[in-house]
Amino acid sequence: MGRSWKELGECFFDYYTSKILVIRSRKVGTLNRFTQALVIAYVVGYVCVLKKGYQDTDTVLSSVTTKVKGIALTNTTELGERIWDVADYIIPPQVEDGSFFVLTNMIITPNQTQSKCAENPTPASICTSHRDCKRGFNDARGDGVQTGRCVNYNDTVKTCEVLSWCPLEKIVEPPNPPLLADAENFTVLIKNNIRYPKFNFNKRNILPNINSSYLTQCVFSRKTDPDCPIFRLKDIVEEAEEDFQTMAVHGGVMGVQIRWDCDLDMPQSWCVPRYTFRRLDNKDPENNVAPGYNFRFAKYYKDSDGTETRTLIKGYGIRFDVLVFGQAGKFNIIPTLLNIGAGLALLGLVNVICDWIVLTIMTRKHHYKEQKYTYVDDFGLVSI
Repeated sequence: MGRSWKELGECFFDYYTSKILVIRSRKVGTLNRFTQALVIAYVVGYVCVLKKGYQDTDTVLSSVTTKVKGIALTNTTELGERIWDVADYIIPPQVEDGSFFVLTNMIITPNQTQSKCAENPTPASICTSHRDCKRGFNDARGDGVQTGRCVNYNDTVKTCEVLSWCPLEKIVEPPNPPLLADAENFTVLIKNNIRYPKFNFNKRNILPNINSSYLTQCVFSRKTDPDCPIFRLKDIVEEAEEDFQTMAVHGGVMGVQIRWDCDLDMPQSWCVPRYTFRRLDNKDPENNVAPGYNFRFAKYYKDSDGTETRTLIKGYGIRFDVLVFGQAGKFNIIPTLLNIGAGLALLGLVNVICDWIVLTIMTRKHHYKEQKYTYVDDFGLVSI
């Protein structure tokens, strides 16, 4: 027990200092230089050049406004021949959060009034007598409040009568081809302002080289007009490898992605937006329940006798979400020094790796170990 304490005391007061051992070996030398080359290539090539580790970075702040233009002509039984302009098919007219909706198809129920009519047939509304209908009952999935009467829906089916906007909307599929098929030729001007607050840098996607005359006639094209901020809706959908007319039947959601990746050590003219497009909603053919994008809205009128009527529209269309991403970088001494320090630390690990290989794997490992470690005890040199 006393000997153990003595050995522990001696170890506690040991002092370790570095010793340089030069091993003249092609194998060890090649391994050392190769490992150093890997570390230097990683620090210089990947960290500094590819990832720009010498730069400080900031994420983009962005605002987006849009303006859609275009005219469409429809001729339906319910509305007759009609022109649709931007006030009709952009819903709501003031878009927010970088999104806008374009109406492409619809189911129209005209001349609805507050009256009584037979409910659309469902398991909950089909009846055989008045006893099957409960006065005042309101089905959350129905179209009105039951009056307590069972009436003829058609020659073969009876349903409960409801107080509602009548006639009720028919349960049918949307028209195919879509009513507003001309919407594919509508254009949208996307105005995007970005800022990198850390670097006090501002820019917009209407670049300095774009003037008013160019803006009135250009349409985005990757080959001829890659900087034009005006996009044809059909081109957006086709860039996402979709068919506009097919998508317009039930509607959907498209993403317009604007990426600002800017190296602020370079001229500001090099900082330009990159546009990509993709469909965001699910179109899995194996899971096609409730496809597309739709909602209902109504236009209200009053007759000369004061009777209120409305035209109910179940609108289908495409919602466009403008999504802005980006990162800017600029030289800063702090990340530069941090990455240089990390690189030097990695170079230090090279010696550790080579020492481990020499002392554990090499054929003459015992000889190397004897040469590497020596003890100095009471000023007497003892080799082990």
